[in-house]
Amino acid sequence: QIQPEEGISLSFQAKRPGSKVCMGTLNMNFNYRSVFGVDMPEAYERLLLDCMIGDQTLFARQDGVEVAWRLLMPVLDAWQNDDTSPYQYPAGSSSFPAADSLIESDGRKWRKLEGA
Repeated sequence: QIQPEEGISLSFQAKRPGSKVCMGTLNMNFNYRSVFGVDMPEAYERLLLDCMIGDQTLFARQDGVEVAWRLLMPVLDAWQNDDTSPYQYPAGSSSFPAADSLIESDGRKWRKLEGA
């Protein structure tokens, strides 16, 4: 979660302790306010402070911006000149024939998700 309470939550499966092979869901939660006891700075607070003290870490340099555009322009031009449309699938679909064909072309296959 980004705002209003910044943090991250992860859920994953892990083997339960013991000799049986039994899985359980683990939840890991991290919240800045509960761990550090303070709120995160407002959106521009850090940026303005860095600007005032001369820290350019969060600012893009002109040469970096130019390199990024030089790398991206061929991709953007190719997309602009491509008249194909993205494949459309109904919401909640678990079957994607175009994706299946793509990955199967070199001998791989998708792993079926639980409940799909």
